[in-house]
Amino acid sequence: MIGQFLHHGGRVAEAARLFGGAVDDWLDLSTGLNPRPWPVPADLMPDWHALPDPEALTVLESVAARHFGVDPALCCAVPGSEAALRQLARLLDLPGRALVPAYRSHLEAFAQSRPAHFGEEPQEREVVVMANPNNPDGVLRSPGDVLGWSAQIERQGGWLIVDEAFGDCRADASVAGAVTATGRLLVLRSFGKFFGLAGVRLGFVLGPAHVLAALRQAMGSWPIHAGALAIGTRAYADADWIAETRQALPLHVERMDRILRRHGLEPQGSCPLFRLVTGCAAGEVFERLGRAHILVRPFEQFPDWLRFGVPAEEAALARLDAALGHG
Repeated sequence: MIGQFLHHGGRVAEAARLFGGAVDDWLDLSTGLNPRPWPVPADLMPDWHALPDPEALTVLESVAARHFGVDPALCCAVPGSEAALRQLARLLDLPGRALVPAYRSHLEAFAQSRPAHFGEEPQEREVVVMANPNNPDGVLRSPGDVLGWSAQIERQGGWLIVDEAFGDCRADASVAGAVTATGRLLVLRSFGKFFGLAGVRLGFVLGPAHVLAALRQAMGSWPIHAGALAIGTRAYADADWIAETRQALPLHVERMDRILRRHGLEPQGSCPLFRLVTGCAAGEVFERLGRAHILVRPFEQFPDWLRFGVPAEEAALARLDAALGHG
């Protein structure tokens, strides 16, 4: 029963077919998205008739680069960071390794991917991909440690790609400001996680201009749709909402941590958008929650792991508490 949910989160319609209930009645905790997304203003009306404006793309990249703390010349908007990673794997044309445990897409981006362990000395020219905070365990590594490893990899002629999909939660841990025009460090940033709008399909690659030029050529003339241009530009400029959200997210996850511990589940990780639980009867807990129409994230390689996204509303927390207590 758990098998069809092992690859990605967000399969609520499939869960509803399996366990019953209307899709809208399900509580989806399988994705690690901000449960209180950026409120898209009613007056934000993209022109869906016209082709996306190249000048609007330049403005978006400038506003986003300021938010990331990087030179706009080193910032390229992409239609989702996962799609960009697969393009980079082709463009860099080197063997690839992914930090373990890892995003499934990190492993899939390189045809002959091998596992990597943080800080190990590279033995050849290769591309190493890591996430910080990592997914699914939520491990957060310091910028100094990440940049130290980047220097080791660069000395061998390789590249380090740091996927900061959840990086907006902890801006102090980002290495975006260390990206240069001549270095071999690439940083991926995602709009959908922190801003809670995954359907916008917007991300960014931060890196040397020659890599970004090849990436732009591969993506074509209109890589970002009009809605993403408008929403992303306005959201990244909303400094008050960003600051308030960074303060609120840790409070939400602390409340969920208390619930998990009350039911004998020990939460792990430093990312306030999800928690990992290990050493549990994952299949049993998954199905118990499924019968209560709550979806969480299991893992194929780790049958005793579950990842929980973080609900923000008291009613959702109470629902999770009750479901974990039944059985």
